[in-house]
Amino acid sequence: MNLPPDKVKLLCQYDNEKKWELVCDQERFQVKNPPSAYIQKLKSVLEQGGGRKFKRRVQESTQVLRELEISLRTNHIGWAEEFLNVENKGLDVLVDYLSFAQRAVTYEMDSSDNGSFEEKSVEDLTTSATNSPTHNSPRSGRPFTTRKALRYSRLLSQKNHLHLCIMCLRAIMNYQLGFNQVMAHPNCVNEITLSLNNKNARTKALVLELLAAVCLVRGGHEMIIAAFNNFKEVCGEKNRFEKLMEYFRNDDNNIDFMVACMQFINIVVHSVENMNFRVYLQHEFTQLGLDGYLEELTVTESERLQVQIQAYLDNVFDVGAMLEDAEAKNTIMEHLEELQEQNTQLNTRLQQCESEAVEKTSELEKQLIQSRKEVELLKVTHFAKTHTHTLTFTPKPIKTKYRMPLLNWQALMEEQVAGTVFTELDDESVLGELNMDVFEELFKTKAQSAPVDVGTLKVKVAHKASSKIALLEPNRAKNLAITLRKGGMSTAQICTAIQSYNLDLLNSDFLELLERFIPSDYELRLIEKYEHEGRPLLELSEEDRFMMAFSKTPRLAQRISTLTFMGNFSESILLLKPQLNAIIASSMSIKSSSKLKKILEIILAFGNYMNSGKRGSAYGFRLQSLDLLLDMKSTDRKLTLLHFIVSIIQEKYPQLHNFHTELHCLDKAALVSLDSILADVRSLEKGMEVVRKEYLQQKDSAVLTNFMSKNGSLLDSVVKDSKTAEEVYHSVVEYFGEDPKSTPPSVFFPVFARFIKAYKVMKLLHSMPALPRFPQVDLIAELKRRQMTPLVREGKDGAIEDIITGQAELDLQTENQCPNFEYYNQYVIVPLLGVVL
Repeated sequence: MNLPPDKVKLLCQYDNEKKWELVCDQERFQVKNPPSAYIQKLKSVLEQGGGRKFKRRVQESTQVLRELEISLRTNHIGWAEEFLNVENKGLDVLVDYLSFAQRAVTYEMDSSDNGSFEEKSVEDLTTSATNSPTHNSPRSGRPFTTRKALRYSRLLSQKNHLHLCIMCLRAIMNYQLGFNQVMAHPNCVNEITLSLNNKNARTKALVLELLAAVCLVRGGHEMIIAAFNNFKEVCGEKNRFEKLMEYFRNDDNNIDFMVACMQFINIVVHSVENMNFRVYLQHEFTQLGLDGYLEELTVTESERLQVQIQAYLDNVFDVGAMLEDAEAKNTIMEHLEELQEQNTQLNTRLQQCESEAVEKTSELEKQLIQSRKEVELLKVTHFAKTHTHTLTFTPKPIKTKYRMPLLNWQALMEEQVAGTVFTELDDESVLGELNMDVFEELFKTKAQSAPVDVGTLKVKVAHKASSKIALLEPNRAKNLAITLRKGGMSTAQICTAIQSYNLDLLNSDFLELLERFIPSDYELRLIEKYEHEGRPLLELSEEDRFMMAFSKTPRLAQRISTLTFMGNFSESILLLKPQLNAIIASSMSIKSSSKLKKILEIILAFGNYMNSGKRGSAYGFRLQSLDLLLDMKSTDRKLTLLHFIVSIIQEKYPQLHNFHTELHCLDKAALVSLDSILADVRSLEKGMEVVRKEYLQQKDSAVLTNFMSKNGSLLDSVVKDSKTAEEVYHSVVEYFGEDPKSTPPSVFFPVFARFIKAYKVMKLLHSMPALPRFPQVDLIAELKRRQMTPLVREGKDGAIEDIITGQAELDLQTENQCPNFEYYNQYVIVPLLGVVL
């Protein structure tokens, strides 16, 4: 039957008796003739022309077209494919037949515009009828250029052949293969459009429905516009859509045609994405008098026509308002230009002020320089009077890897730098921070001494190492140097801060870095050996000297650990307490909720009721079973078990409907890792024990005394809360039949959170007022279906029929099945048209 999948699914749900009726109906309506039989009969009319038997052939052709339309619509898809294949070329034959059937209509229109039919010669009529691409295509057989042929054509038109041809084309276009052929055919859509000239209003309505459906298919809008351009040329219109508007005005006694016409105008204008083109199309119809005529039609009693008119008015672009907006924009732009000009003037004034300020600042700087010179002179004079001994400096020798070129500067002698800026500079620290290897590679002299042998270099390095001890490994020394620079304090400041537990100077991050450099046993032995040898400290690097002073700090490891703990204690407490509180509050509220117990009791009752026949009654259920209440659906798949239970609670147990208000902090408790929290509390206890031991060693430390007095009881409170949280959580988990070891909070609490969320949704749906139900139509389902339908459809099997049927159903629902039209129009029709258009 070539049905789309949704129709197949619907038919499969019928009982066997209904299916058998459909099979019988299908057999009764199927035409047993092959496609070639219909094609040959249509060709005979075109090829043989007139004659005594022409009227009888016309009657036969009427039956042929009717049977062909039924066959195309009801036979299997293979029959339609055979009709359209290359050998039969059924579409070409049908289009030629349609063109011939409506030729007389075109001639009569032309004669009514340019003179009577009898006054025009046959040659003139032939020329007039073939002045467009549509009528210039080659046709089978000889052309009809006689008055007798025109009478035959008029006879075909009067016998409703045009209507039957359009019905056949509609059936063909409902197949993907047929649709593609129609869209690719050079004349088919043009001939369909020219059929609007037929006097039969029912035929014109059918044509407009088909053209509107094509317009909504990808690439169809452009083709429809081109077809009406051809219509304008063939029919001699001054303006495009002129005849369409003329028929719309004159056929006001046929409401089906008027609805179809208004629907087509809606789609052809408002389905365009390009706003400029949409306004242009709207303007075309405005120029043809559509706006005024729609005002006249506001008094129509047809609700279907009112819907189409309102849909057009709701989507019209108000060009006047847009022009006003454009003018307002121009005004704003002019104002913006004025503001920009004012801004330029203000910037100029600002630059002048800045110049004046720079001049004043320069003058003050000069005075400041003079004052500094006088101060320095006084300092030198005072220094000379109070210090009579000679200043001594040590700029140390630097050994380079390569011979470097000399910088020919004028160096100051030792006695010349006294009182100068150079006494405040430390170039050695700069060299210590820089890697000079690249510099040497770039600036070494071309003439170098003999290449250094690797073995000799190793000997020199070994000799250098033997003469100078490095206490730290190179990488460790480098990392320590980076750490000390981050601290920004001298060695003495760091050691003093550690000994005095000064957390104002030692932040937690710096303490964590320092903890990595607590001297190892090997490093302590090196330090001890160096000191035993009595070697000077100046031979050590800054990092080695720091390590030596660092190691002298009493109980260094304990102090660093104590400082780290003290620095992080407050933050740790702030993180732990809310999590412990969430576990305690959530666990206790769940266990003590009488309403939740009653809810579970109701669920157990329903479950036992459903399972007693096969599995027998149960004493309880795992909490994960609550998720299944949404999966269990009614026979018609419209209700879930939870939905039904909610309705029972609302009706029979209204005191339980807000049971979730008794449960607290579920979401927060679900994020807590109880094992990690307990481990953190134990870590705090160990850290506090270290501080307590350190306090016993230094009871005179005000910092330790203050810390112990303020935070000892606080930690005791947290420890107590942790034990309470662990106890109540284990209790509530066991209370609901779960294992605390295998059921962490991240599993236990979300079960209740999901259940409450689903319960609230179901309660909301249950409490919503029911929408008015109309016979044979589910408005919400229809609205969802339309919203899921894309604006531009793909040409596939059933697409054209779905579009046309959908539009017809919409009109039918509006006219016959809506007791409350105002509600239906506001909340259903207009949104649906918005989707379609």
